[in-house]
Amino acid sequence: MQLPPIATTTIGSFPRPSWLATTERSRVIFRLEGGALKEAQDDATSLNMQTQEQIGLDLLTDGEQRRTGFIDHILAAFNGIDLNQQALKKIYRRREQDRLVPRIVGKVKRRGPAIVDDLRFAKAQTKKPVKMAVPGPMTVIDSTLDETHTDEPALAMDIAAALNAELLELQAAGCDVLQIDEPAMTRYHEKVFAYGARALDRCLEGIQTPSFVHLCYGYPGGLSQQHQYEYPELLTELMKTRIGGFAVEFARSNYDPAVLGICEGRLIMFGCVDPGDTPVPPLAGVVERVRSALSYIEPNNLLLAPDCGLMTISRELANTKAHLLVDVAKEVRKTL
Repeated sequence: MQLPPIATTTIGSFPRPSWLATTERSRVIFRLEGGALKEAQDDATSLNMQTQEQIGLDLLTDGEQRRTGFIDHILAAFNGIDLNQQALKKIYRRREQDRLVPRIVGKVKRRGPAIVDDLRFAKAQTKKPVKMAVPGPMTVIDSTLDETHTDEPALAMDIAAALNAELLELQAAGCDVLQIDEPAMTRYHEKVFAYGARALDRCLEGIQTPSFVHLCYGYPGGLSQQHQYEYPELLTELMKTRIGGFAVEFARSNYDPAVLGICEGRLIMFGCVDPGDTPVPPLAGVVERVRSALSYIEPNNLLLAPDCGLMTISRELANTKAHLLVDVAKEVRKTL
């Protein structure tokens, strides 16, 4: 995989066209069913990837146009998880509302491919590199209600084994970059030290494809930000794993890029644009933020991205924010 210095990409999700679905609180509700739905999802994926190419992004995703949410689409391929009879659970720290989540009702084991066909379709739409994402073990646990296990670390390792089987098949099918979404790691550092880092490493057994762990603080939603913990101790622990790089959030958090100094030799997907329903920031401000990161990260190891997925905003705003990344990269490359 050849990417330019200061490459541009996105975390994964883009808004769905209104003719395909509506979105309520990060949950997608499709307007169609059966064969008509698959045809519409194919069309939406193809359209979204064409748009990414026209914008000029270097590393594309399928826009996650087929997913009702970034957890359930993967868990549908696992045994031991009930997606139909869901239960209430309070998920995120400092959020008061309960949410319906899948239930873990037995040993978690991969039954078959989850997004391998999604990858094959996406790769047929472009000659550019394609990135695919799965939720990590800690985030799966955080986003489900466990009714069976008493040993959370053991459950995490079962989930990691299932995810590893999926990642190995994605690798074999030609995926250019693999991403493991782990927002739960930013909320529960104590669990990262207890078992999360070990489970992440289990996900990566046999993986040679470039890989990222996405360490954000969740989708924007107008609620208080969740920066209870900061990155340094988390990155230090994850540097002990075989993960190839870190997708980290610097736009909403306003963290000092100096924390990246401990990530020598790893790829950095640098979140430098707010993915929420906020104005597009001035080019000069984002350029300055990216140049500050180059004090700690080599240009060939730095990718620009939004902090998180773009699915919660309008298509026009999402495309404009993605285009800003391309403009920023062009400007920064002038002074390399």
